[in-house]
Amino acid sequence: MARADDAERQTAEDDTLRKPETADLQAFAVQLRRMNGEINRMVHDFAGRNGLHVTDVQALAAILDADEPMTPGRLREHLGLTSGAVTACVDRLERAGHVTRVRESADRRVVHLYYAADAKAAARAYFHPLAQAAGAALSRFDDSELAVALRFLTALNEELAPRGAPGRR
Repeated sequence: MARADDAERQTAEDDTLRKPETADLQAFAVQLRRMNGEINRMVHDFAGRNGLHVTDVQALAAILDADEPMTPGRLREHLGLTSGAVTACVDRLERAGHVTRVRESADRRVVHLYYAADAKAAARAYFHPLAQAAGAALSRFDDSELAVALRFLTALNEELAPRGAPGRR
């Protein structure tokens, strides 16, 4: 009987370790909303100063963060837009000098999108205060704490990704 009691107690302890307290979850939610609000404020201001839509700035971030050259099709999937809306977005970005379209393969239908060097430098300059704030915050934590924080943010993004894709839940 002792083994059953020990197993039950261990299961309860494991559940306690895995389930965040409601107050912790609320505190995380508040801080994530605050961070999201501040970043959105900066994105909207950047878009306005550069004559862009907020979606255009999201497209630029997707192009910048892509592991391989971005294509209009992958950008459409990432942003959840129609092909026509992505074409209009890329046209605006190209006219404004933020991206270039390059046909790099033997298949001339394949188009890769690149963030223009001058535009990337301007974006870096604009978002430099965000980078500085991130650097200052990072300096308050040791490597093991940062590894946990990065794991949390990665896991949260993985959990959110399917919910953001059109037609997926």
